[in-house]
Amino acid sequence: MKTNIILTLSLLAFMLGFIGCGAPAANTTNANAKPANAANKPNTNTASNTASNTAAAPATSGAAQDFMLVNKTGVVIDKLFVSPSDVEDWDDDILGQDQLADGATLDIKFKRNEKAAKWDLRIEDTKGNSIEWHDLNLLEIEKVTLHYDGKTATADTE
Repeated sequence: MKTNIILTLSLLAFMLGFIGCGAPAANTTNANAKPANAANKPNTNTASNTASNTAAAPATSGAAQDFMLVNKTGVVIDKLFVSPSDVEDWDDDILGQDQLADGATLDIKFKRNEKAAKWDLRIEDTKGNSIEWHDLNLLEIEKVTLHYDGKTATADTE
């Protein structure tokens, strides 16, 4: 599984390289559209009705997919999208009006009856630059730490 994440991150690191030079986000088409390799199934199990931060969900209402997100990117995360890997579109930003500062941690909780194992994650900074990670098996991951060194984006999973 780490190999898949590393390969995905390598590709996404190229996109993140635009952050340093101030270019527009690589995905300037439909911000809610997932990559072409996503299954064309209706979006019946979306991030906004599935994942939330701890402020919106009681600690006891979580599911096996709950995880901690740590921002070590050096930038403020303005938007955060989490959706099942088998849906085509990104749903609503689960941060809402909030932002996740560099160095900050966020506990992401899922509804207790959530069944999906594989999830995709997308972050956007305040300039609209974005990075995506795909097929994260949240049944096996408890913590995701995002890094960016100015050239390469990576994620450590535990």
